[in-house]
Amino acid sequence: MTAEAAFAETDPDRDGWLGDFRRGPAVFALFQVGPESGGHPLGPPEYRIECNDGAGPREICRFVDEPDPVPEWRGAWRGDEWCPWILGRAHALIARPENT
Repeated sequence: MTAEAAFAETDPDRDGWLGDFRRGPAVFALFQVGPESGGHPLGPPEYRIECNDGAGPREICRFVDEPDPVPEWRGAWRGDEWCPWILGRAHALIARPENT
């Protein structure tokens, strides 16, 4: 299965999908987290980033939309040199989502 096919099952209206971006062999997908997925209904918007590098999509980061967000990176992504680039692309998708 290609990285694109792994994200093809995503339903933007149901899953909060905002868009995808790519770097090298990895495809990243950004989702807005709703209450049904662990987001707080009264809190600031929360987002989840998934990565598919050929081994299937998995969550790599969560963050909230606040002036000084502290992203929660998962596993080997903690401290990875790509993290600032990934967050920059995620914020660009928040400003201009692909699903509108």
